[in-house]
Amino acid sequence: MSATQPVIPEHRRMPRAVALGGAVAVGILTALQARVNGSLGHEMGDGFVAAFVSFSSGFVILVVLSLALPAGRAGLRRLATGVRHGHVPIWMLLGGLAGALTVATQGLTVAIIGVALFTVGVVAGQTVNGLVLDRVGYGPAGVVPLTWGRIVGGAVVLAAVVVLVSSEGTTAVPWWMLLLPFVSGAGIAWQQATNGRLRQAVESPLTATLVNFAGGTAALAIAGGVHGAISGLHVTVPGAGWLYLGGAIGVVYIFLSAALVRHTGVLLLGLGSVVGLLATSVTLDAIWPPESGPNPAIALAGVVVALAGVVIAAARRRQRA
Repeated sequence: MSATQPVIPEHRRMPRAVALGGAVAVGILTALQARVNGSLGHEMGDGFVAAFVSFSSGFVILVVLSLALPAGRAGLRRLATGVRHGHVPIWMLLGGLAGALTVATQGLTVAIIGVALFTVGVVAGQTVNGLVLDRVGYGPAGVVPLTWGRIVGGAVVLAAVVVLVSSEGTTAVPWWMLLLPFVSGAGIAWQQATNGRLRQAVESPLTATLVNFAGGTAALAIAGGVHGAISGLHVTVPGAGWLYLGGAIGVVYIFLSAALVRHTGVLLLGLGSVVGLLATSVTLDAIWPPESGPNPAIALAGVVVALAGVVIAAARRRQRA
């Protein structure tokens, strides 16, 4: 797979500090979306419906942008040509499934376990799967060597997760609420790599993001329909406008991820987003305390440890694992 990966010319590479800053912004937006979608699911009383509302609103935004902008229309033409001639395989169109899982997990868990606990699971899954995907060369950057710095950096980020877990009252939380964020985090790493490959194929982050939201919206429509048929629909429509911003936030951070991943690799994109994710989740839980949240001092320590992990992983090393 890596043999077909084009090398980005040095003059076109994004500065390392800028790329990592963008990765941190992805994490900040992810935490904000988690709070918004979790609150929407709680207010509606149905996490599946809330997830569909969030994803479909983002899909509508992207359709309008793709049709209105010349770059969007050109991307759609390249996508259609690529699918027709086999240059864009079907698996590249499936990144939205991971996005749908993430948004559904937010709506089902965040209102109960809080953003910090949700983040713990996401960080663990994203870090582990990011290492694997980089090692096998799944991302658009090809095979990214597992230097000792990257391995140690990943381990330090996991240590930050342990620091946060140590202060969480996890004994009262259902096991599936902890498992779903982990699976979602692994899916996010795969989604970032897949969207990066699609962005490379169609030469448009906008088109890659649109495909992601189209697939996610379809998946959530099916899941919501099945859930409604089994359990019935008992939905309350909240009036607060900010509860419906999850889709727009998702558009921004998925678009940003698709543009950044070829400059950072899957793991560094994940590690950078972890810093923004942890810091913002701690802030959000301080503003809106959940039923179970970290001690502020422990939460701050976890953020500092995660930042150290990103610095270690980002450092240029020649030594390979």
